[in-house]
Amino acid sequence: MTEEVVLGLRRLIRERIDLSGSVPDSALTGMVEQAVFDWCRENGRMMTAADKLQLVRRLFHSFRGMDVLQPLIDDPSVTEIMINAHDEIFIEQRGRMTRYPAAFENRERLEDIIQSIVAGVNRVVNESTPIVDARLKDGSRVHVVLPPIALKGPTLTIRKFPEKPLLMEDLVALGALSAEVSGLLEKLVAARYNIFISGGTGSGKTTFLNALSQYIPEDERIITIEDSAELQITRVKNLVSLETRNANTEGRGEIRVRELIRASLRMRPSRIIVGEVRGGEALDMLSAMNTGHDGSLSTGHSNSTKDMLSRLETMVLGAAELPLPVARQQIAAAIDVIIHLSRMHDGSRKVVEICEIAGVQEGEIILNPLFQFSETGEAEGKISGELRATGNRLRHSGKLDMAGVKLDEEGSG
Repeated sequence: MTEEVVLGLRRLIRERIDLSGSVPDSALTGMVEQAVFDWCRENGRMMTAADKLQLVRRLFHSFRGMDVLQPLIDDPSVTEIMINAHDEIFIEQRGRMTRYPAAFENRERLEDIIQSIVAGVNRVVNESTPIVDARLKDGSRVHVVLPPIALKGPTLTIRKFPEKPLLMEDLVALGALSAEVSGLLEKLVAARYNIFISGGTGSGKTTFLNALSQYIPEDERIITIEDSAELQITRVKNLVSLETRNANTEGRGEIRVRELIRASLRMRPSRIIVGEVRGGEALDMLSAMNTGHDGSLSTGHSNSTKDMLSRLETMVLGAAELPLPVARQQIAAAIDVIIHLSRMHDGSRKVVEICEIAGVQEGEIILNPLFQFSETGEAEGKISGELRATGNRLRHSGKLDMAGVKLDEEGSG
């Protein structure tokens, strides 16, 4: 069914019914069905029952749901929705990016959808605050950029997450890591190692963080801190989720990640999970890890483990006037293990490196690689390979000893 037909029927329905009042869903559905039947009869078009149902749903959602986006929201195989303008939509589906043939009726309709989304999480987006992070009811991450920043028109990016959070065993089944490595990570989390997850955009950092958090013992108290709440921690019952807040139209009331980290320290946390560090909050996160909050977890954007360390140094130095050696000492003392993820060119997401931070030597942070991904080939567009132990042993085993956790020879690296 072409978009011209859909838009024409939408205009016809809008003429027949007063949508300014409170119209029950059943009445709207009936009106949509009648319009479809009338159009088929008047144009001599034969449609199957399935096609008619699909068209009715598409039209209904154009009034009550997310319009053209609703089928994409409902489709679990679609992982990312990228709207560059009201008539330019791309999707990522099963690891492949394609252009979606549908479009919004006009720019105003897209703006209405955006305002509805951000209002649902008490956010504001307008010309004076043209960039905002939000989320849908199902937890999907939403990022909005409005004109004049976005030159084509309102831009909307939606990162979807599965209804049921992936467990580590699911990631093993998908080939993201091996069962051996999963077992090692379970022991490190139980022994309260501070773990940092790095990776590029779309590499699966939030998904992996969520899976890793399921190894946290049930009797602990966890504080999560995020720009836009995405984590789905179900195992731990004593859980407090904190979310940042943008400034209001008067430029007041902003609550940043740094303030939430400081507030969390007064909430008696067993562990603190910071969804992502991008700036000065890195210093507060490291300070928390260094002051008795072992077992904390966080993520950050980078292209490699070494790049992540460089970015953390920049964040820390930007937050406080510290000598570089002191900043490096802070990082090395706080973070025990870095897990680097990568999105491969076949669309799959894999753990490509696990490194222990062994300390600082001659002013440089020393990495002790434990596992590294080795690519063995490619068949039918799929990369094959495995995450192999480097042969290096974990140097700092004190937390494991205190927790009474033993590593087997293979799992120790």
